Amino acid sequence: MEHVFKGKWITNRIFANIKPRNVFHRQLDKLPLDCTEHRNRHILFRRRFQAERPFQKAVLYVSADDYYKLYINGSFAGQGPAPSYHFRYNYNEIDITSYLHEGENVIALHTLYQGLINRVWQSGDLRHGMICDLVLDGETVMFSDESFLTACHTGYCETGICGYDTQFLEQYDSRAEEVGFDRIDFDDSRWEHASLSLFDDHVLTAQKSYMLEFEDIAPKNIKINENRIFYDFGSNYVGYLSLTAKGRSGDKIIIRCAQELNDDGSLRYGLRANCKYEEEWILSEGISVLDQFDYKAFRYAEITLPEGVEILTASMRVRHYPFTLKAKMRREYESVPELKRIWDLCVHTQKYGVQEVIQDCMEREKGFYLGDGCYTALTNMVLTGDDSMVRKLIDDAFSTSFITDTLVTCMDCSFMQEIAEYPLILVLLVLWHYRLTDDIAYLKSNYGKVTSLLDAYRREYEHDGLLRDLDKWCVVEWPKNFQHGYDVDIREGKVCEEAHVAVNAYYLAAVRAANAMAEALGIACYRNEDELEEAFYRTFYDPVRSLYRDGENTDHVSLVGNSFVYAFGFFRDEKTKENILAMLDEHGIDSLSMFCTFPVLMGLVRDSDEKRITDALLCKGAWLRMLDEDATTTFEGWGKDTKWNTSLFHLTMSYGGTFIADADLKKLFKC
Repeated sequence: MEHVFKGKWITNRIFANIKPRNVFHRQLDKLPLDCTEHRNRHILFRRRFQAERPFQKAVLYVSADDYYKLYINGSFAGQGPAPSYHFRYNYNEIDITSYLHEGENVIALHTLYQGLINRVWQSGDLRHGMICDLVLDGETVMFSDESFLTACHTGYCETGICGYDTQFLEQYDSRAEEVGFDRIDFDDSRWEHASLSLFDDHVLTAQKSYMLEFEDIAPKNIKINENRIFYDFGSNYVGYLSLTAKGRSGDKIIIRCAQELNDDGSLRYGLRANCKYEEEWILSEGISVLDQFDYKAFRYAEITLPEGVEILTASMRVRHYPFTLKAKMRREYESVPELKRIWDLCVHTQKYGVQEVIQDCMEREKGFYLGDGCYTALTNMVLTGDDSMVRKLIDDAFSTSFITDTLVTCMDCSFMQEIAEYPLILVLLVLWHYRLTDDIAYLKSNYGKVTSLLDAYRREYEHDGLLRDLDKWCVVEWPKNFQHGYDVDIREGKVCEEAHVAVNAYYLAAVRAANAMAEALGIACYRNEDELEEAFYRTFYDPVRSLYRDGENTDHVSLVGNSFVYAFGFFRDEKTKENILAMLDEHGIDSLSMFCTFPVLMGLVRDSDEKRITDALLCKGAWLRMLDEDATTTFEGWGKDTKWNTSLFHLTMSYGGTFIADADLKKLFKC
């Protein structure tokens, strides 16, 4: 049941009078936006209140745009919400009973309006503020209004931007007068009253996914070299460096974080993934506590200290989505040490990589990507038995139809990108979810969205049974050095006029999946597949070589193009199947990357080809190569040097865990 807020959306006096602006558009339609004036705004709210009688349960309903961290009586109590669009904006329900006491209490929120156009949040839209209701034993006793006090936190200064305009690097100043704003005894006498947001247009909905969990990880190794202290936390994690220091007012500590070391043992804090993790911390007199707002993905940290500064405590505050491993390895794999290592790598990546959304990489983009995200979310569900991340991906992906009815690539954000295959993979995920859960009600709720999506593809792009003239990027395989010379012009930022085998294989597979859904629902099939299959065969099949051509205007055949033919079972004779598998045997699974490997393994499962499945998993150039290169989390490619900006904490290849798990994959992936 949705909570009906008594509280109002509040902000400060600057944002209260700013109208929201549109950040949404089709990718090929440019929309220049000036994001220089209002950005990186750390805006605080606090309110004292009395709990005048004993109570059994205290619940806070709360949200903020772009993000909040919540403190009750000086204690951290949670953060959120999960990224979402303003017209279906998430709020959180937090049990704060243990944080309150009879008498005077204080609620304090640290909110951020980031203001950048990126893949993280729907920001740059000039929407900011917070809303809350405090309910004690069913009665709303306090809510957001102008009685809240607000101030800008002056302790945060940007020192650069890293990734794809992903996050601000921070200089945190412990001398700022707002430090300690969360405590009851903090002096807020100079703060101003909050303002009602005059142009608020948020439509609030309860966040259906869980809130983050936190762990404090102690360093596994510490080295001290004169004025430098080196920390190794043993693995890549996502979170915040947590430090307490003693020094003089104005002392400056340099903080560097990294995912790997250089050959000489120094930190590679200029990450491969286009992030330079170097920041500053200015101390107050006496004891200071580091309070960085945004998170990073790292394993190592090094701090450079001024003379006389002492580090009192050091740890890493790790954040991740709730994760309980329910799946087990297939019994025949348990005795293979290399498969156990790969399993542990994939499980660890899933446990500590999934955040409030399924992100692709943890540092460069932090994006909630459709496409490979479908494989990652499915893996999370296979490993945990929890379908909440799959549901969030499905629900949020379909919600992007307000931008275009053929959906966009990256969800719940202001960065506009469209990749043609990704919505078609979403259709498969809807079917996979049903096959794992038998949740017919959820399938029914999504079936109309699936057919509307396919109708839109049919209307906009289908000609004579084939997709062509796509004003969406066709990624096929990524990066380009894994495309096996795929001979179609699929460059991003232009219309792909030519019908080609990869996107049409996805399209035909999606139509088949819709028909399988209709069968499960006991209704008429979505559409006859025969004309699509015939057009596919007639256009791409080369009867001389018994293989499929890349496109309608080329004679080139590639393993990449044929991998999708094999994955979805579109070959008409055993000879073609044998030829595709011969290509796979010749080139190896490590010659493919994230978008072909999963479909190929899916096809091998369908065919019960246990030897090739095992050979693929144990390929020296695949997951074992990551491990040989000291991976603690899966890479964006098979190795550190297989991409120009490789993320060393990338969720996609954790899908290896799906194919090691003791699960009924034949039922899941049947055609």
